[in-house]
Amino acid sequence: MATLQTGFARIDVTPPLGTTLAGYYEVRHADGILDPLLATAIAFDDGDRRMVVISVDIIGFNQEMMNRVRKSIAERIGTEKEGVFVACTHTHLGPCTADSSGKIENEDYIEVLIKKLGDAAELAVQDFAPTQMFYARGRVEGVAFVRRFRMKDGAVRTNPGWLNPEIDHPLGTPDEESSLVILKREGKPEIGIVNFQVHPDVISGCKISADFPKFVRDTYERHIPDSRCMYINGTQGDTNHIDVSLDESCCRRGYRRAKYMGEKIAMSVLGNYELARPLDDGKIFFGQTNILVKYNKGRPEQIEEALRISKRYREVGNVAEAVPYAKGMRCTEIVAEAERIVKLMEMPDEKELYVTAVSVGEVVFAGFPGEPFTDIGRGVKRGSKFTVTIPACCANGYEGYYPMERAFDEGGYEALTARYACGTAEKLIETSIALINTFGEQV
Repeated sequence: MATLQTGFARIDVTPPLGTTLAGYYEVRHADGILDPLLATAIAFDDGDRRMVVISVDIIGFNQEMMNRVRKSIAERIGTEKEGVFVACTHTHLGPCTADSSGKIENEDYIEVLIKKLGDAAELAVQDFAPTQMFYARGRVEGVAFVRRFRMKDGAVRTNPGWLNPEIDHPLGTPDEESSLVILKREGKPEIGIVNFQVHPDVISGCKISADFPKFVRDTYERHIPDSRCMYINGTQGDTNHIDVSLDESCCRRGYRRAKYMGEKIAMSVLGNYELARPLDDGKIFFGQTNILVKYNKGRPEQIEEALRISKRYREVGNVAEAVPYAKGMRCTEIVAEAERIVKLMEMPDEKELYVTAVSVGEVVFAGFPGEPFTDIGRGVKRGSKFTVTIPACCANGYEGYYPMERAFDEGGYEALTARYACGTAEKLIETSIALINTFGEQV
């Protein structure tokens, strides 16, 4: 008889039409719904400790807001705040929760969303059943692509476009490993937790959608009778769906591309489902380490030009008009860098970031408050003592991009907009490994 108990719940958290959508440097409002946004909760109880893992289809919550969310949920289900792990899938067709200064947006909806996240956690606890855990791994090719490129003129560009003849080579390789944790429960539907890493910005437009994570969940549940699926997005800050080698005759983006991606991710682990290995149901551990990092402030000689660009951008509300001398993604890079410099001018020199993790038996969830580069996930998986390590982006906070040190020398959108200074990514890796490897005496 298993000693571990797990429970599952899923709640619709779709916002109303007219809601301000997240992502991009332009204001967008929802004018339709392609598919609902969901909050999926899995509660765990080992008899001594209780924790909950939640995956929600929004772009992210900042740390201040997440403090409130985690504290509220912890009180409702009878655990500590550190035992609440909320990871956002980072869909760009979900509600904006706050601007870069921390000001709450869509405030009425956010109040409802926070209550619904608590409801999902509480319903998951009510669904407890004895559980045994298993795991399988897979590999997904043709879904995630590094989006940073060295151009033939030596410059570094993010998303330089399909079939761009000026591309020389990508700066890195995607992490194509997928992971599956299976929770087989007595008398209840089994649960699959799927983990992969790629940016959910495939569809575009102004219609609400969970993007490819919807199709991961749908595909899994279609192939495994009486099952439920959670998707946890990994370290995706420098990858997306864009295969620059494709011509216009191919499905390069949009809803069909999101479906293709979600199905491939799910099938990568389902292909090894029958070979899944048992895991020790073990004990629950959780923790949080706060690290002090420096803001990535502008140099004195950059201030005047940044103020001018920022002022112009706010006047016209469009990156192309704000910097008409640039083209394509370069417009966004210039405006985004100026916005970062201006917004950080009045900030203190340092900021506290949360590195969080929860574990059960041989499985650990490692959370990062924002968009980590692929190599952060790779580094933590290499250094972890756990059999299965599930890195999660936008977990228990959203505070922007975390480029690796070399990216600050190379340039590109992510480094130009990163709120925190060079070396932060490496500090996140070191801190996360140290935290998770303190969990338990034997794993």
